[in-house]
This record gives sequence, C-alpha cells and structure tokens, in this order.
Amino acid sequence: SIVVIFSYRSKPRPELEWWQTSAIYQIYPRSFQDSNGDGIGDLKGIERRIDYLEYLGVGAVWLSPIFRSPMRDFGYDVSSFTDIDPIFGTMADFDSLLKALHEKGIKLILDFV
Repeated sequence: SIVVIFSYRSKPRPELEWWQTSAIYQIYPRSFQDSNGDGIGDLKGIERRIDYLEYLGVGAVWLSPIFRSPMRDFGYDVSSFTDIDPIFGTMADFDSLLKALHEKGIKLILDFV
C-alpha cells in the first residue's frame, strides 16, 4: 500500500539558481598550469585542463585576477581592468579560454578586486 500525505501549508520549492547547485572551482592562474615553460601559470595552461574540469563536474570556474598589474600584490593590485597581464597571456587567449569553457557548459567568474 502507498500512503500519500498532502498539506495545504506546503509551498512549492522555488527553482534554485545555477550558483546554488554548481561546483565552483577557483583557479589561481599563476600556479595552476604553465603552458610556455616560464614557470608561471597562464590562460593557455588553464584551457589545456578544461576536460579535467568537466570530468570533475565543475559548473563554473572562478578565476583570480588576470588583469594588468604591477604584481606587487600578485595581481590583486590591478592597474587596468580592461587588459590581460602579459604574464598570463593576451586578450585572444582569454577569448579562447572563455569560448572553450562555454563549449563545455562551464561558466567563468572573474575576480574583480
């Protein structure tokens, strides 16, 4: 036998937002993956690992600052929010990373400080 209980006080559960149900993976680019052998992680290095992030079930990548900076505070002392710091790559590298993430259904969150 099956017992079903209904309550007139029950309210339908609201739909949850993507950020309430997704695994968010923070990446500090400087130490994540170096693609050019200079010892500093970069955007191309992150792009090389997108399949791994997808395998983990990551729904969004939270990227620590990649903007142009004098690097006295490891990128948190941003001097331009409209330019990628050359140690991490170029705007074309960023565009390529963003496109590759979106193709896998992974969102990108930029850390604005």
